[in-house]
Amino acid sequence: MMSNLERAKKIFSEGAYTCVICSDSDIQTSNQKGVAPLLKWLDEKGELSGYSVADKVVGKGASFLYILLGVSEVYAEVISIPAYDTLKKYGIPVTYKTMTEAVRNRDNTGFCPIETAVMEIETPEKALTAIRNKLEEMKNKR
Repeated sequence: MMSNLERAKKIFSEGAYTCVICSDSDIQTSNQKGVAPLLKWLDEKGELSGYSVADKVVGKGASFLYILLGVSEVYAEVISIPAYDTLKKYGIPVTYKTMTEAVRNRDNTGFCPIETAVMEIETPEKALTAIRNKLEEMKNKR
């Protein structure tokens, strides 16, 4: 029988998903970019303890959200060093395909604004506030 992580990775690899989470009794997938699916799960479910994650890109912002969600383990196609270190610090096992210094923004002109917003932050609660503030600021700029 496949583990939750193996199942999440298999579904992730077969679909055009940005993120897949699996528990023994539930599978959730998302095509939303960035931290949007994680914030949605945080707002709707509050907690995902026992879930395993397969994600396209995990930056430090996403790592804090996974800590708040209480996931069991994370697989990332791409993970930043700060994200990896943060997950490890909180005892969440991580596997990945590629590790990078920091997550780049979508047009590859610099670092991801969410990664930048939380770079100096050390607690998940402060990170959540910084992420929501940054997203609001970005939305108002459009």
